[in-house]
Amino acid sequence: MQLRPLGRSGLQVSPVAFGGNVFGWTVDETQSFRLLDAWLDAGFNFVDTADVYSRWVPGHAGGESETIIGKWFRQSGKRNRVVLATKVGKPMGEAKQGLSAAYIQ
Repeated sequence: MQLRPLGRSGLQVSPVAFGGNVFGWTVDETQSFRLLDAWLDAGFNFVDTADVYSRWVPGHAGGESETIIGKWFRQSGKRNRVVLATKVGKPMGEAKQGLSAAYIQ
């Protein structure tokens, strides 16, 4: 896989990012882990997520995708092989929004 520079960040990323918006609602945790492993095995290294992914699903609060990716990082030990892109700032319900360091962490 030929990697490309991500702007002036010094990071090198695959030309396509894996969209994690399906994790936690149309794709369960086990299958999400399999997909992420296959993505890396194919030579890709760029994964996208957001705190609002799956918030639209009844009974979900949002953040399910980020949680699954975090669990995969912890269990697989592959965090150092992935460039992770995420987005924040959309309303997440009562007191769950903003761009403060405390919320983002």
